[in-house]
Amino acid sequence: MTGEVDGFDVDYLSWGFYAPAVWRNYAHTHSYFEVCLAYSGSGTFSVEGEVQEIEEGALFVARPGDVHEIISDPVDGLGIAFWGFTLQPTGATSASAPGWWSGLLRADRPLVSSELGSLPVLIAALAAEAAAPRSGVSEQLKALGTALVIETARAFAAPDDLAVALDPEARTTSSVASMERYLADNLARPVQVRDVAAVVHLSERHAARLFARETGESLMAMLRRLRLERGAHLLLETDDPIAQVARTCGYPEARPFITAFRRYFGQPPGTFRSNGGTLHL
Repeated sequence: MTGEVDGFDVDYLSWGFYAPAVWRNYAHTHSYFEVCLAYSGSGTFSVEGEVQEIEEGALFVARPGDVHEIISDPVDGLGIAFWGFTLQPTGATSASAPGWWSGLLRADRPLVSSELGSLPVLIAALAAEAAAPRSGVSEQLKALGTALVIETARAFAAPDDLAVALDPEARTTSSVASMERYLADNLARPVQVRDVAAVVHLSERHAARLFARETGESLMAMLRRLRLERGAHLLLETDDPIAQVARTCGYPEARPFITAFRRYFGQPPGTFRSNGGTLHL
């Protein structure tokens, strides 16, 4: 299975488990990244003759070309989950790419980490998919494989390489967009400021001020505009009676809808429909 992750082509080569047991694999090397997670027991992990103690919860990696060896504890044994993959830069991506890739690509980064993140959950999800494949399994495995590589790189990266500069406006933009979607999705329902504020977990006052500042309209003004624009669309695209159009747009009765529609479009709904939406002067 292959895929692309943030500027690198990834070839997912292998993954699986070794049950807890007493075992040893002798010094060898790979042309790919081999990653192991100790989930039971203990042992040692040696790379180029440098020995590191491994305990339950340790994550360790052998980079391409590393001569490495794993020896379980002679009494407790060692159980591991393992996965292997290759990384090839695409386009202008450099093999010394900074950021969260550095944990895998830089030779000076540690070979053992306890920063597991969501790796145990991802491994369990992969095992579940393999045990009982269902429709969509290929896309699910690709998504889990991508997440597995990202979390592996994060586990070995320096904290500074994982830092992300958050856009201070992102929260504001997201909140306003959520409020706009709520209004558009609930045109036929009674809506109050408190309902919209609750969607973004803000006070009524804060939500109203934020919305007006970012859109130039109050919540209720936009709601009225969206309802009337929806009504105009229905008048032109359907044969629904005006009273039904009014109810669909959140007006329980036709009269207030007709009044608001005339004020906004300069003509009553019936005339608007007969004129095909054109205002004749």
